[in-house]
Amino acid sequence: MKLIWLKMLVLLSSFLAMCATAAENYTIAVIPKGTTHEFWKSINAGAEKAKQEFAKEGVNVRIIWKGPLKEDDREQQMQVVENFVGQRVSGIVLAPLDDRALVGPVETAARGKIPVVIIDSGLKTDAYKSFVSTDNREGGRIAARNLGQLLGGKGNVIMLRLHVGSNSTEEREAGFLEVMQKDFPAIKLVSTDQHGGASRDTAKRAAENLLNRYGRNLQGIYTVNESTTAGMLLALRDAGLAGKVKFIGFDSGDTLNAGLKAGDINGLVVQNPFNMGYLGVKTVVAVLQGKSVPARIDTGVGFVTKENFNDPALADIVTPPLDKYLK
Repeated sequence: MKLIWLKMLVLLSSFLAMCATAAENYTIAVIPKGTTHEFWKSINAGAEKAKQEFAKEGVNVRIIWKGPLKEDDREQQMQVVENFVGQRVSGIVLAPLDDRALVGPVETAARGKIPVVIIDSGLKTDAYKSFVSTDNREGGRIAARNLGQLLGGKGNVIMLRLHVGSNSTEEREAGFLEVMQKDFPAIKLVSTDQHGGASRDTAKRAAENLLNRYGRNLQGIYTVNESTTAGMLLALRDAGLAGKVKFIGFDSGDTLNAGLKAGDINGLVVQNPFNMGYLGVKTVVAVLQGKSVPARIDTGVGFVTKENFNDPALADIVTPPLDKYLK
């Protein structure tokens, strides 16, 4: 009888060990808005950092990185989410490129008991577990305050938007307009309704049209993300206006950082996409482990100029360690 009990204990111990091992293996789908911009590569690197940290803790996390090529392909992103739900991944980290179009797929995931953590841009549902993002409205306010001060509170200004339905950039636009209208009434907003689209090339064409119309009597410019800032920078250079018009952009990257150092861009409102990807994965795994997570996690927002660019506190933001984590 004693031998039988010993065998049962061994079998029970093995079974419990197998269950524990299975419980610590997760497949996480990380789905960006697009895959070409440096912003999304930084999020990918942050997700990989989280994966490596989990490995050191004995938690096996597999990251699947997949998203649409361009940031205006709603249908493709919806299909990506739906496919991962069908594959029964453990969890999803999603940057929705449209705050309404992705509601259905996320709610389907929730019904299937697949936790979703939203990053970067908001979604009009409460079916997700946490929202990890910049305070985008405050980022727009920061841009307005700095541009208004650079202009001494007067002049003509244009704002180039991204596209309709992008919650993150719409918040940046709203924050900018809020402060401009409230604190700088002598500044004339000559154009605020044009959209640059999802690529640098489409943004450059939109910027060229704006500069052709307003360039001769233009004092200030605000752009709301990496692609619109890069497109505007190229258009300003082609028009011979780079460095002559006060220019505040949003996000960082090699092209934008070079423009800042050259004096063609006066300042960049910066997020921390590396931290966003890192915390997105950390948070969804915490949910899977049965831990409580905050409904909202603010990853911070700052302002970079030529003068503070080399501040060590900004290193992971302006020059994220992509090579270290993306092989």
